[in-house]
Amino acid sequence: MTPESGFTSRFVSASDGLKLHFRDYGPLAATALPVICLPGFARTAADFHELALALSQDEAKPRRVLALDYRGRGLSEYDKNWKNYDIRVELDDLVQGLIAGGIEQAVFVGTSRGGLLTMALAAARPAMIRGVVFNDVGPVIDARGLLRIRGYVGKLPTPRSFQEGAEILKRLSDQQFPILGEAEWEVMARRTWTDRDGSLKPDYDIKLMKVLEELDLEAPLPVLWPYFDALKAVPLLAIRGANSDLLAEKTLEEMAERHPDCETYTAPGQGHAPLLGAKDMIRRITKLVARAERRAG
Repeated sequence: MTPESGFTSRFVSASDGLKLHFRDYGPLAATALPVICLPGFARTAADFHELALALSQDEAKPRRVLALDYRGRGLSEYDKNWKNYDIRVELDDLVQGLIAGGIEQAVFVGTSRGGLLTMALAAARPAMIRGVVFNDVGPVIDARGLLRIRGYVGKLPTPRSFQEGAEILKRLSDQQFPILGEAEWEVMARRTWTDRDGSLKPDYDIKLMKVLEELDLEAPLPVLWPYFDALKAVPLLAIRGANSDLLAEKTLEEMAERHPDCETYTAPGQGHAPLLGAKDMIRRITKLVARAERRAG
């Protein structure tokens, strides 16, 4: 672990041999309940850096935090067959990563696709999940949000600098995120593109756009309430961006109604998906983790 990064990069083999990367924060021997961070569709482990540092370096109770790069994202290997960028394959990758990391049970923080993976894990390995933070995702997905994501994944112009990248993202998403300042847009840019051989490239396989192109957004999207209901035994925190076009207010309300221990929070001035690095967000997530730990204890 480098002191300036606060984490160790670890690599694990998927079932098909593909090399997967995850960031491992905090003491390996920590007795506290670990936290697993799962990013959005074309996002990486870097999105959780501030949260992971806060949880892993908590003076009273330092804990282990793993943040995953799915196949084809971040430092994980790109798949030659883009059809493997599929939630069933990614679920198997997640289970392999948890086994390799020595994780038997944990709290899961899932942004967007990460929340869908958490619901899939609830069906496959329910005993692993002791608490969940859903970040702007639920059992019903709004097609408008998918349409917007399909419009830019793999199609963004190539910036010459991270500052230019910040301007591109701001033009694209300013209406969703009026609360963000210049510094936050630049952090977003640094987590969207990466410096490969002196030029900026998206930090994901641009073939991910083929997965989105295959979606028939005219057909009704699958509704995942049975998967959500499988989480009734563990505490939840459901976060929604006030300007989200992926998680409807109505769905958030129904999540709270159906679940015996689901706290909800709407992040003002943010869209899909809210950033989790602010002190207030970290405090809310830390409280959920503590609640899960008391329950599990």
